[in-house]
Amino acid sequence: MNFQQLRYIREVERCGLNISNAAAALHTAQPGVSHQIRQLEAELNVQIFERNGKRLVGVTQPGRAVLAMAERVLRELEHIKQVGFEFTHEASGSLSIATTHTQACYALPPVIKRFTELYPNVRLHLHQGSPTQIAQLAASGVADVAIATEGIDLDEDLAMMPCYQWNRCVIAPQGHEILSGSPLTLEAIASYPIVTYDFAYAGRTKINRAFEAAGLRPNMVLTALDADVIKTYVKLGLGVGLVASMAYDSARDSALGMVDAAHLFEASTTHIGIRRGSYLRGFHYAFIEMFAPHLDRKAVDAAM
Repeated sequence: MNFQQLRYIREVERCGLNISNAAAALHTAQPGVSHQIRQLEAELNVQIFERNGKRLVGVTQPGRAVLAMAERVLRELEHIKQVGFEFTHEASGSLSIATTHTQACYALPPVIKRFTELYPNVRLHLHQGSPTQIAQLAASGVADVAIATEGIDLDEDLAMMPCYQWNRCVIAPQGHEILSGSPLTLEAIASYPIVTYDFAYAGRTKINRAFEAAGLRPNMVLTALDADVIKTYVKLGLGVGLVASMAYDSARDSALGMVDAAHLFEASTTHIGIRRGSYLRGFHYAFIEMFAPHLDRKAVDAAM
């Protein structure tokens, strides 16, 4: 048994049991991949893959156990390599962040600016997606950290750490009656068409919960994946907007007015998620602490 064989069976599974695609991804020949897999099966005396002739059609029960252990072994092998790299390249490497549009556009810029000033030789990769996509990117190792409000706490492969709480505001074109000095109520918001986040994003469940508790059924005329799209349609008069307070900038959004709605909705908590068992380098810890100052190295290690 060798690491190459473990890489082969892992890649075959990742490629949907297509050996040709796995061989191409590994930059090797298909017959060599098939031969190595059969050698490993012979040594273990178990069949890892189910076959129909020469074609792989499934994974056997013992094969699933072997693949899970192979993934752990290869992950630890990568960690060993990273330890050596850490001591020879202390302040260089890459940091991959998976997050939502709201976090990428409004919460992360000052953190990333400071980070790049302190670690100019670290390459940053920013992946945007839904909370489910973000969790998958971190759990699979494509991203080093996941930052989101909802959804990622459901992935058992991720260690979750709370960062900060935030709430919502109502936005509308300047001069709109909802921006008047009257105390803002759920009934007032629900009397207008509402433009807000898609259900999977930015604490949307808390919005729904507040209206349901008040016995209201607001007209969600349009839902979108990010605040900039919401603001665009609010400017067009499609309805009033319900967005994260951090997404409103009085200078940049001068055509819109804002009313704080924190007293109407339960606060949401943004989390950082890291794959359990990951090897974190010094600059990973530094980035996490810049984003959430209470998450120092000791707190992160305890969560992991």
